[in-house]
Amino acid sequence: MDFGIALPQYGDHARPEWIVPFARQAEEAGFGLLWVGDRSLAPVSPSDLYPGHTARDPYPAGFRTFLDPLTVLTAAAGATTRARLATSTLNAPWYPPLLLARTLTTLDALSAGRLVAGLGLGWLRDEYTAVNADFTRRGALLEEVLDVLRGYWTREVFGHEGPHWSIPESYVGLRPARPGGPPVLLGGLSPAAMRRVGRRADGWAGVLLPPDAEAGLWDVARRAAEEAGRDPGALTRHIRYNVRPGAGAGADAIASVLDGVRASGADSAFVDLQQCTAGPAEALELGIAALERVRAG
Repeated sequence: MDFGIALPQYGDHARPEWIVPFARQAEEAGFGLLWVGDRSLAPVSPSDLYPGHTARDPYPAGFRTFLDPLTVLTAAAGATTRARLATSTLNAPWYPPLLLARTLTTLDALSAGRLVAGLGLGWLRDEYTAVNADFTRRGALLEEVLDVLRGYWTREVFGHEGPHWSIPESYVGLRPARPGGPPVLLGGLSPAAMRRVGRRADGWAGVLLPPDAEAGLWDVARRAAEEAGRDPGALTRHIRYNVRPGAGAGADAIASVLDGVRASGADSAFVDLQQCTAGPAEALELGIAALERVRAG
């Protein structure tokens, strides 16, 4: 199983001067994936609560400062040669799909095919309001974004006519590094989201859940793939572990969780240490220590 780590991107970790050394040292330590997330707003009076939070504490305080995910990955791409560059997840309905396709394809080409495009829907209605996107139709918007990406990546002359976007027939000279484009992962924790994974994606950008809950969701995706005439065994599973402050934030405890993810049969797991450490240096040190313990068995 591959192991990854979240790049410094938000809160006290949102220090641009750390992106390049962090990415380089993480790759040298053996992390196979470098991940970023996607937040655009930290509303004073948010429409929705972040999972596990309350009205008095509606989302992690670090979300008030958030570096752009694809800019961070671009900086990391120039500092590394082997590690894959992944998003968990990019909130696809916020972006005009043609421009998103151009940016993702450029990043994939720049990194020699190391991009892993994890796409999701987000949870905060305010972020949709701010970009004039319909939160109630976010699933349909994502489906259409997927249509545009696949067309852009596989056709030299491409056009699109859909319910939300219209793209004139045009030449596409910009090509991804790999035929068909980068692998696409989809996030989500609902049966509908997992069915979309099975029907349309290369894999699931999941989060750490109780084993029974995760297995149940994964079964939904696999059944949907089979019903769509796809090979369920080809789907990949990538698990995000957001480490919280406290007793579970030590290297031994983190390694134990990663061991459990490996035992579940997942293809990769990554740790986001930005909520349990004071800055990028501490996060990198802790992440490397946990990785060494996992490898030592």
